[in-house]
Amino acid sequence: MVAKGQIDLRELDENDPEVYRSIYYKEVPIESKKLSETMIVTYSPKYKAYQAKIRQGQIERAMKMINDNGKKFKKNRRNPNDPARFIKKTAITADGEVAEEEYCQLDQAAIDKEAMYDGFYAVTTDIEGDVSEIIAINERRWQIEECFRIMKTDFEARPVYLQREDRIKAHFLICFLALLIYRILEFKLDKKYTTENIIDTLKSMDVCALDAYGYIPIYKRTDLTDDLHELFGFRTDTQIIKKAKMRSIIHESKIANQLLYSPAKPKTQD
Repeated sequence: MVAKGQIDLRELDENDPEVYRSIYYKEVPIESKKLSETMIVTYSPKYKAYQAKIRQGQIERAMKMINDNGKKFKKNRRNPNDPARFIKKTAITADGEVAEEEYCQLDQAAIDKEAMYDGFYAVTTDIEGDVSEIIAINERRWQIEECFRIMKTDFEARPVYLQREDRIKAHFLICFLALLIYRILEFKLDKKYTTENIIDTLKSMDVCALDAYGYIPIYKRTDLTDDLHELFGFRTDTQIIKKAKMRSIIHESKIANQLLYSPAKPKTQD
């Protein structure tokens, strides 16, 4: 919904579902000798939450880089979305003296500066038309951008280390199906978790086989693992998973796959 009338953004209750789904905008005419354009500045609480969620994941990755690599990572990277932009190196002591070693820490000033612009987007256009239509198109833009980001970053769609056309197509088909499954899973989980949270958690949900007893989980139980178990109707976080129970889980998943992917039977004519 596109809100109309003068509104003070500082007074918005963004916990209100109607406010959260609304988009607020301001038109600014831009005149030049050659062209007459309009700059449309929009503010979306939903887009703000999306940007904050993405940045939080990048902050967590920056912390991991600090803990794992220390001073080994390269600060001067060209990618504007690189988590390294939130890391600063310090080579002097509190007294202003040159330190023997550099140490890394989160750059809170850089994080706060970037957060100031969450939810805002500006687009310049010379198209004459209803501003709400332009805003609706622009809203879909960031949703599409998010899909490309997930494909490239989390599903490693690029670079492609293949040469044959059929293998390249198969690679992107697998990435697209993974994106589709992830999106369905994200909606089933009520969008409560970041992409990194969901993918990292699924990768970590391993169990260890014990010959005499069955299986034991070797991952940490969290709210996300509880929600995943609730969604799929079985649990793997019990103290011991009996072999018969594990066979039942695997069997049920195979039946679900057969129902999902079985080809439709051709119709016969009498």
